[in-house]
Amino acid sequence: MQGLHPLRAATENTLTTLSFPLASQGIATSANVHANLGTAPLVEHAVRKDEGRLTKDGALLVDTGRFTGRSVKDKYVVRDATTENAINWGPINQPMAAQHWANLKADFMAALEDQSELYVADLFGGSQPEYRVNVRVITQMAWHSLFVRTLLVRPTAEELDSFAPEYTIVNLPSFKSDPERHGCRSDTVIAVNFTEKLILIGNTEYSGEMKKGVFGLLNFLLPPQGVMPMHCSANVGADGKSAIFFGLSGTGKTTLSADASRTLIGDDEHGWSDTAVFNFEGGCYAKMINLSAEGEPEIYATTKMFGTILENVAMDEATRELDFTDASKTENTRGAYPIEFIPNTSAKNLGPPPSNIILLTADAFGVLPPIARLTPDQAMYHFLSGYTAKVAGTEIGVTEPEATFSTCFGAAFMPRHPSVYGNLLKTRIAEGGAQCWLVNTGWSGGKATEPGIKRMPIKATRALLNAALDGSLNNAEFVRDPNFGFEVPVAVPGVDTALLNPRGAWADGQAYDQNAKELVAKFVENFAQFAEYVDQGVLDSAPKAA
Repeated sequence: MQGLHPLRAATENTLTTLSFPLASQGIATSANVHANLGTAPLVEHAVRKDEGRLTKDGALLVDTGRFTGRSVKDKYVVRDATTENAINWGPINQPMAAQHWANLKADFMAALEDQSELYVADLFGGSQPEYRVNVRVITQMAWHSLFVRTLLVRPTAEELDSFAPEYTIVNLPSFKSDPERHGCRSDTVIAVNFTEKLILIGNTEYSGEMKKGVFGLLNFLLPPQGVMPMHCSANVGADGKSAIFFGLSGTGKTTLSADASRTLIGDDEHGWSDTAVFNFEGGCYAKMINLSAEGEPEIYATTKMFGTILENVAMDEATRELDFTDASKTENTRGAYPIEFIPNTSAKNLGPPPSNIILLTADAFGVLPPIARLTPDQAMYHFLSGYTAKVAGTEIGVTEPEATFSTCFGAAFMPRHPSVYGNLLKTRIAEGGAQCWLVNTGWSGGKATEPGIKRMPIKATRALLNAALDGSLNNAEFVRDPNFGFEVPVAVPGVDTALLNPRGAWADGQAYDQNAKELVAKFVENFAQFAEYVDQGVLDSAPKAA
């Protein structure tokens, strides 16, 4: 594989047999087992089985059926001695009783016996060898195997020779669960057993369940080792300093980290150890809705590459041309591609501990400034808050901007209590001295629903980020925001000064004050759940209406 990017070389290595057979795991099946196939054969299998079609430029287009996103309400964690006092039980981490798990596992194993074809991919979750886990993924569909080996870290041929799975995921879209027998809500189930190191996924074709299943594993395993798991993107500048970008879906986490002038570490999931920021994955999973060559050229280019998987994107059947503006199936159209499809990526999937921490939000109320400098206490406050906003038109039933608080910018994937991750972040900031910033990629001058109100120009956001990352922004004049208490720059070269003052951008200052007051109240109400877990400095960082 001379001349190939190291990750690409690993991508093309294939084995026809498993070094650790399924039978050694207690899995019996008469299926034809396809072990660790590479990109081309998996695409061929997917097309042969009518799981997907090739686009004009050679990407694989698939339809995920009725599930175009994760089934959050159908996910469960087995409650046992391992998890009883470690899991933050509630609507996110719903418990499953041991007997219901036993029934579910028995029925899954029986279903595996009856399959005609199965695909097995042996992969790593995590790029730093000291903290990665060996994950085996068994799938019914060829494109699911392609997806998971695209998104996780691909072992070399030598590593596959001695690969033994620590954790196993079984993904059977044809399996329908029985709520009474399996203790679940519907005929769809995602069940995690940390003791048996097994995840079972049934009756959904949405591929993200596998990706986030591994993320959940690492979020459970790493904190006791002192490693901070993060729902963030990360990159490294020419000065050798790295930055991490926290953010919920739609805030720009993938877009802003895919900067041709910086080396990409990863776009979604990372760990922060004593020595590195390391990617949990070997690929990217980007939103495709309204994608354009002008706005996001690096990501757009991946849609024309063989090996990319496109989910639920509209295509003209005659020309095989894609229409990224068509949201008739879902707003959550996605593209999965190996990280090296993006120019200038890290060969080892890791970089030094971060010098800058960016908390991204998309404020649809027009209240927050495009950038603000945070103290460590303020950073922990906003990290635990995990604020962004839903916008009218993107979800059924949303007609006005709606505040969303997702703890640690990824509550759905955090099995432990949020304070575990918040305190880890604060410790890491204190030890490393990273500078923290809040960046609003949302709307300015009014609510997003008001006529003529536009989203922050991406050029302005990039200019502000560049100034933050190269250190020049620290030399600017700052003023204290009267509502949130953080520092806001007065002027930044290349950025319209009027944009930096959110109140000044409104035609009606009193209307801004009222919206700011309402948003502050939402922050305060949401943060009440964390009051007993944080120190006074964090509590004092709460916003207060001017």
